[in-house]
Formats: sequence, structure tokens, C-alpha cells
Amino acid sequence: MVRNKFKGLGIALITPFTADGDVDYKALIKLIEYQLGNGADFLCILATTGETPCLTSEEKQKIKDLVRNVVNGRVPILIGCGGNNTTAIVEELKTGDFKGFDGILSVCPYYNKPSQEGLYQHFRAIAQATKLPIILYNVPGRTGINLRAETTVRLAKDCPNIVGIKEASGNFEQIDEIIKNKPTHFDVISGDDALTFPMIACGAVGVISVIGNALPREFSKMIRLEFKGEYESARKIHHKFTELYSLLFIDGNPAGVKCLLHEMGMIENVLRLPLVPTCVQTVKRISDVMRELRI
Repeated sequence: MVRNKFKGLGIALITPFTADGDVDYKALIKLIEYQLGNGADFLCILATTGETPCLTSEEKQKIKDLVRNVVNGRVPILIGCGGNNTTAIVEELKTGDFKGFDGILSVCPYYNKPSQEGLYQHFRAIAQATKLPIILYNVPGRTGINLRAETTVRLAKDCPNIVGIKEASGNFEQIDEIIKNKPTHFDVISGDDALTFPMIACGAVGVISVIGNALPREFSKMIRLEFKGEYESARKIHHKFTELYSLLFIDGNPAGVKCLLHEMGMIENVLRLPLVPTCVQTVKRISDVMRELRI
């Protein structure tokens, strides 16, 4: 039976750019080492937070090669491979370069709004195209479609290499239903930093985190405390970041966390259109919160 390796603090890795807009590979190496040295349990690359739709094929390949070489087996690596063209995804999985990666993160098809049966058939075809473990990604706010609990559980039971779901629906009734009815080999992972504390308390096994790009040590500490049942200590860390959770997403993702990383002196505050940096008011408030938190 295929098991889920992606537990604890996962980092939804950003793609840093230079002031000229090129991929900043030197900054990317430093970011990876920073996260691995401060509690990250796995990395998730070439997904939403990485601005993947705005990268060229050549840049994606260079990022894959770099991350694979820098990590060098120290933690599992999850790589994004999804979209709304099932045939194209299947072909990429069959012919693409996935050596050295430990699993696939595949988002629900966006824009064309398939039925639940369409979603089932889509992910079943993806599962049959690879031997790698697959993490489903349900984020209705971005895709316009919700992968319902019954469909998630059906996929988990029918496809042995579908081992988990990154749940970012914010629907606790749905999340609880998945946790209650899932097979033992299948796990729920939080897709929302602000909901990680309550989701782990309900039975989730970790998070694929945005804030972890900048603050992996404290966020991983919260998760580890929860795993040990020390909920009061974990809750204090969770509440410490309440305002920051909101600020990082108020002007879109990854604009907020790139602003935070820039304020920390780690990257240039550069995104690729159609995304733009956070507004001046948000930058000021992030700076204020950082001072209050002594970051």
C-alpha cells in the first residue's frame, strides 16, 4: 500500500525574482536551506504560490533541477502537476521528468466546472498515469468547483496511490466528513495557514503552508506541539499569527509572503503580471506586525 510521506510542515515554495524580473536562483537556494534548517518537513514546488502559470517551460525545468539537487533527499518533495485538460496532464505524467520527486499535487480542474463524476474520472485517470503518490488539491475559491467529501473518499478508496488531499475549502463539516470516512492510508492536509491549528486538532496531518516560507521555525513548532497533544502552547503560537495570516492574503497570494520575505531581507519584492506587490498600507502593517512579533 502506498503511504503518504507529506506530514507536518510543508512549504508552498515561492519563486523569487530579481529586480529585472528573472528567476533568482541564488535566492531560491538560500530560501530552501533556510526552510530546511528551520523545521520544514517537506517542500511543495511549482504550484500556486510559486506563480507557476507565469513561468516558462525552461524556468520550470531549471527550478525542478535546482530543488532536486539542493534538497538531495533530505526531505520529500511534492511537485504540482494539474490543470483542466485531463489528457495533457496524463501525457505530462507519462513523459515528463519526475525523477527524484516523491509525489504529485494535482489541483481540481478550474474554469470548465466539471460535475462530481467528471472530477472523479479526471483524478482517476491521473492516478492511473503514474506510480507516484498523489495529493488532491481542493481550493474552490480559485477553481470555481468544490471536490465534495463523498467524491474525495471514493477516489481514496478506488485509487491506491491517491494518498491525501490538500483541503482549502474552509468547510469544516466537509473536512470532518472526509476524516471520518477516509481509508487508513489517506490523509487530510491543511491548505490554509489560518485553519491549520483547528484542522490538526480535528485529525489533519499537517499543512502546505505559505507563511512557512518566511516563518518556518515558529509554525513548525506549533504543529509539533499539537502532535504531542500540547494544545494550549500550540494555540498561543496560532493566535500570535492571527493578524499576519490575514495580511498575507489581503492583496493576493504570494504578494503578501513575498512582501514579508522582502522585509526580512531575503528576496526582492517582485511578482509577475497579472500579480502585483502588496499596497503601501499593507506593507506598513506587515512591517508593524513584524516589529511587534520581534521578527
